[in-house]
Amino acid sequence: MTGPLEGVTVVDLTNYVFGPVATQTLADMGADVIKVEPPEGDPTRGIGRKRNPGMGSFFLNLNRNKRSVVLDLKRPHALEAALRLIGTADVVVHNMRENAVQKLGLLISQ
Repeated sequence: MTGPLEGVTVVDLTNYVFGPVATQTLADMGADVIKVEPPEGDPTRGIGRKRNPGMGSFFLNLNRNKRSVVLDLKRPHALEAALRLIGTADVVVHNMRENAVQKLGLLISQ
């Protein structure tokens, strides 16, 4: 995809609405957005009309133009993989509580 953000890599650690809308906008503008989902999937996967399980229209719209990876951030090896992925990103977006981010060790200095 091309656009003003072509060449920008974004790691998307968001769920529900506001975070996915923000990263969807970045993806629509050409950023390479990599969505990190837990093993059970994004909570919005079942919302809306769907032809296939876990692929509701709400989820598909919020996550268009994104790539995705499943990582259980509570497992050490998956957390290490997430940290490596974050290390390659230009932007990281999350909507977790601050104490959850600190507990996982994902606190990113500004």
